[in-house]
Amino acid sequence: MSLMAWIPYSRQDIDEADIKAVEAVLRSQFLTQGPAVGAFEDAFGRRHQVAHAVSVCNATAGLHIACMALGVGPGVRVWTSPNSFVASANCALYCGATVDFVDVDPGTRNMSVGALREKLERAAREGNLPQVVIPVDFAGIPSDLRELRQLADRYGFRILEDASHAAGASYARRPVGGQFADVAVFSFHAVKVMTTGEGGMVVTQDAKLAQRLRLLRSHGVTRERDALAQPPEGEWVYEQQVLGFNYRMTDIQAALGSSQLRRLDDQMQRRAEHVARYQRLLAGSPLVLPHCPVDRESSWHLYVVELDDSVASTRACVFARMREAGIGVNVHYIPIHTQPYFAGLGFKPGDFPAAERFYQRALSLPLFPAMTEAQQDRVVATLQEALG
Repeated sequence: MSLMAWIPYSRQDIDEADIKAVEAVLRSQFLTQGPAVGAFEDAFGRRHQVAHAVSVCNATAGLHIACMALGVGPGVRVWTSPNSFVASANCALYCGATVDFVDVDPGTRNMSVGALREKLERAAREGNLPQVVIPVDFAGIPSDLRELRQLADRYGFRILEDASHAAGASYARRPVGGQFADVAVFSFHAVKVMTTGEGGMVVTQDAKLAQRLRLLRSHGVTRERDALAQPPEGEWVYEQQVLGFNYRMTDIQAALGSSQLRRLDDQMQRRAEHVARYQRLLAGSPLVLPHCPVDRESSWHLYVVELDDSVASTRACVFARMREAGIGVNVHYIPIHTQPYFAGLGFKPGDFPAAERFYQRALSLPLFPAMTEAQQDRVVATLQEALG
């Protein structure tokens, strides 16, 4: 199979403006911590209507320091969705917290508000409520943020929104990240809606949380004169005030991010058009097609179908036949609690049946802005043939 014939499940979209933006940084005096980082943070904050945007080297790092900024540590309970990549849970484990999961809604594949409410009611009776809940905007469809906020206010937990899939998405006509959640984290991995190669952004409306995040991403070190614990001897003075990490983004990445951000709405529009066409072409197939509620706009990072009960047992065969035909289907995600590491923490298959049922039927079809109708037709025809 030639590389040209292979249709990936996703890929980056880089144009000449992106290349020129990176080239300009490479020809400048700053490659790492220069003006491009701050410019990207400001632009991303404006686009998502949030007061503070803190760039990081990747979204996992962002989730980690967001947990730390929210006070996650030993003895703290954190709940998240089992339908996600392992980073959504690992970020709390890095801090020494106890992790648990909340089953998903079969429609959105996001954390179920009903399941969360029941679990919170039980936890309140037993005295083991979570301090932080991490909903995941799976495939780019925002979580039920208003309902989550109501539960957070009632039961006293903080919301850390894992919006890794959802740059540019909106809920109740406002960008995700700027309302309801205490902190939100976005990913700019190469296959995401916009990319910096690797990279991420942590956003919040809370100035104190933002200050803490900036400290944690850079070794816990500050040079801010107003923040120093002791009078500085000279301009060279810096202080390490907490134990932090080197989670900074470079100017090279930030320049690419700013350029990509200018095309975000166009990229989302093209993704939405591909999704609408998939919905038409696959209507009547033995599949459950994705659905975005009317009160939100998905970024459509992924297009995930489910094989219905009549063909679900053939998923592995369908996957193999699609790959053999040069179509890079994928599966998102193996439920976190079924991974061997989490089995060692006491979780087992059957704990979160909705997430497990979705996983057993899920298949991610190729979706990226530059996808052609001919490529999409080939995906659909091959899938229908594989389904028999």
